[in-house]
Amino acid sequence: MRVIVGAAIVRGDALLAQQRAYPPEVAGRWELPGGRVEPGETEAEALRRECVEELGVEVTVGDRVGDDVPLRANLVLRVYAASLDDPSAQPKALEHTGIRWINASALDELAWLPADLELLPALHGLLVGVP
Repeated sequence: MRVIVGAAIVRGDALLAQQRAYPPEVAGRWELPGGRVEPGETEAEALRRECVEELGVEVTVGDRVGDDVPLRANLVLRVYAASLDDPSAQPKALEHTGIRWINASALDELAWLPADLELLPALHGLLVGVP
């Protein structure tokens, strides 16, 4: 099974979301930072690499958030809690249209990609401290 990892980066009471620039059918939708686990990488290594590539920040990877979300045959999205190594770091949208810090009460306001949408209850729990 191949894994796409996602980072639920939390600072204070807010979660970092990023807005897709492409492909056209999902442009403007929101998702968590992340990407494919490359051969020879652990999931945590892949998540750290993706956060540098997409946001220009280094993160510490924590516990899993929610269950695996099936994407298609032999491919799942697996999300981990993460925190910025430098709490004052300012993530940048290097590969996306934009980024946004969002609190638990506003999670439902974004147009999430379907896989990320399935994780909203777990992400809400992460932000309000409910396991």
